[in-house]
Amino acid sequence: MDELLCTPEEAARALRVGRNKVYELMGSGALPSVKLGRCRRVPVDALRRFVTELADGSAA
Repeated sequence: MDELLCTPEEAARALRVGRNKVYELMGSGALPSVKLGRCRRVPVDALRRFVTELADGSAA
């Protein structure tokens, strides 16, 4: 089964940005995330949408 969620650290590596930038994007709502207990996870589909929006010029 393909992974559905990734950690902020994994999202940072995928985007080639720092972990703090991912938390900043999640906090602003630009990168959707979900909370599981005390942990934040980024849906892989949301990560793909974010990159597509960046390419289209409609993301933060």
